[in-house]
Amino acid sequence: MTSSSLTKTTMLDRIKNRTNRFFGPWGIFFKGFIKHPVMVGSIIPSSSLTVKKMLAPVDWDHTKLFVEYGPGIGTFCQPVLDRIRPDATLLVIDLNEDFIAYLRHTIRDSRFIAVHGSAADVNEIIQSFGFAHADYIFSGLPFSTLPNNLGPVIAAETAKAIRPGGAFLVYQFRARARDFMAPHFAKIDKGFELWNILPCHLFWGWKE
Repeated sequence: MTSSSLTKTTMLDRIKNRTNRFFGPWGIFFKGFIKHPVMVGSIIPSSSLTVKKMLAPVDWDHTKLFVEYGPGIGTFCQPVLDRIRPDATLLVIDLNEDFIAYLRHTIRDSRFIAVHGSAADVNEIIQSFGFAHADYIFSGLPFSTLPNNLGPVIAAETAKAIRPGGAFLVYQFRARARDFMAPHFAKIDKGFELWNILPCHLFWGWKE
């Protein structure tokens, strides 16, 4: 490689590093949305009010495994880690390698596991880490736009993965997400959060 090529490569690396430092997690999130728009529910992370309201019904004292689909840059990760027991685990699953790499680099907690994979494989994933089931599974995945009929598959696999008494927590911009949950959860509580970009529907499907 010539000296001019090396100089050009070095300059590009510096620009990339400066851009990443300037935009921080928002830049990572935006990049993830551009690369996989049908897999990322929003171009902007959820509001703190959405986080608080979604997690409010969780029985943290009896939670040993909390699973999240599509964690993005970890908007919900730290709030969950702040609430779970010292011996509990937060396991997140995402198909976006950039998000997983970012989370592994930024979250230093022995209770945290980040997996590059599909939510459709949730049962195999949690079993590979020695768990028989999850207590709660949370998702912000855009069910209505997921490719290859993934929405119904993920909903069915999630219902199998959750213990009796646990719940599937879902927030979406379209109320249609409830249609994917209804065949598997007899009781579905619902809510709405206006102070979010965009305003979103909230669902809690309880496994009897």
